[in-house]
Amino acid sequence: MPLCVKRASWQRSPSALRQFTIKHKLLSLPSPWLGFSRPQVPAAAMVNVPKTKKTYCKNKACKKHTLHKVTQYKKGKDSLSVQGKRRYDRKQSGYGGQTKPVFHKKAKTTKKIVLKLQCQSCKHFSQHPIKRCKHFEIGGDKKGKGTSLF
Repeated sequence: MPLCVKRASWQRSPSALRQFTIKHKLLSLPSPWLGFSRPQVPAAAMVNVPKTKKTYCKNKACKKHTLHKVTQYKKGKDSLSVQGKRRYDRKQSGYGGQTKPVFHKKAKTTKKIVLKLQCQSCKHFSQHPIKRCKHFEIGGDKKGKGTSLF
């Protein structure tokens, strides 16, 4: 005498299985009425980078791992003689106020940090972008295990 096994509704027919999977996919999606919540990622309090770093140099002279001096990339001063700046200044001159749209919808609160690495053997520069952070420091005190900053 065979034992009677009770099956779930989605195990009995293929159409019930389809309805079951669709219903459960809909339940797992974020609902627009509940509000979309972004996953919380812990922000790093402080990024501390050493002043020197041993890394690969791409220059034709080196092509090997050498010691590099680390500095933070900084944007250069804008030139007044470039064509776009000359055109903008010409359009702005005279009466009529602001002629081009000024962007106000800034979304980001931080910028991506770019490290400028200079090879100490061939003086070649390379750039290395790292993640976003609010506080960045080069060559600060190392936080040891079990020590406090205070």
